[in-house]
Amino acid sequence: MEICVTDKSGIRHVLSAEANGASLMSLIRDAGIDIRAECGGCCVCATCHVQVGDDWLAAMPPQSDDEAATIEGAYEPGPASRLSCQIPLSAELDGLQVTVAPDWP
Repeated sequence: MEICVTDKSGIRHVLSAEANGASLMSLIRDAGIDIRAECGGCCVCATCHVQVGDDWLAAMPPQSDDEAATIEGAYEPGPASRLSCQIPLSAELDGLQVTVAPDWP
């Protein structure tokens, strides 16, 4: 499967992934794309914040209460904001498009 990630500089990366339940955050980080992900995927820091492409919002797994609370602390969260550590890679997300959100200035 392929995941399209636009980095903070606006460069689009097409990443190959396996639908194995690993997190989107891990895929982005392992590809060498700049994403802080300070808590390592524990859903407590919001530094793996991404914006999901509008066409993909309905395909996203439901947001947990913990993720919703954590995303409130992200820099400029919006309706398409998700924590990449909380998005498991699944076949339904083949072609997913996300943009790594900017950090706090």
